[in-house]
Amino acid sequence: MLFFILVVDDVTTSRIAERKERDKQARRAQIISAARRIAELEGWANVTVRRLSEEISYSQPVLYAHFGSREGILAAIAVEGFGELGIALEKARKRAKGGNAVESIVAAYLQFAAASPALYEVMFLLNLSVPFGQADTPPELRFGFAQLLELFQGQSARAELVAELFWASLHGIADLTRTKRLPPSRQKERVKKLVELFTFPG
Repeated sequence: MLFFILVVDDVTTSRIAERKERDKQARRAQIISAARRIAELEGWANVTVRRLSEEISYSQPVLYAHFGSREGILAAIAVEGFGELGIALEKARKRAKGGNAVESIVAAYLQFAAASPALYEVMFLLNLSVPFGQADTPPELRFGFAQLLELFQGQSARAELVAELFWASLHGIADLTRTKRLPPSRQKERVKKLVELFTFPG
């Protein structure tokens, strides 16, 4: 009888812990969603812990308990954005099949940056402590870069370096387009030349 009670207690404790974890993840997702919404409409300067607290009716200590700081919230959003970008690039690469995967990746990357300017900004342009190219780089970032690296594996002895240069070119076009530093009239020509430069003979 005692054994049965102990087993029931263990199951109950486990279910309570699972429910608490689900609730925690749901709150975390709600905070991130609200921050992204505010940023897209009003910019990252308006994404503050106080504003988020008012927006979603959680106390500021609850937000700090989940992320530690405002920067922690922005870093979590950046990592989430890299996950979304990685998925978009993977789909583009696989969709290309026998076609030009470089061209498909370029289109997907630039479309992502154009469709979500605030998200792209927090991913690349705000001064956050998200590690790139290090041992503790989040898997979402590694996955995104892997989609670029896959394009050049077996085609270049320095595939990683080529992938970095390709990414730098993509980012440059995306950001200079976003900030209206490049004339839109030459965008098609610009993209075509980029694809030519990074398409190696099969």
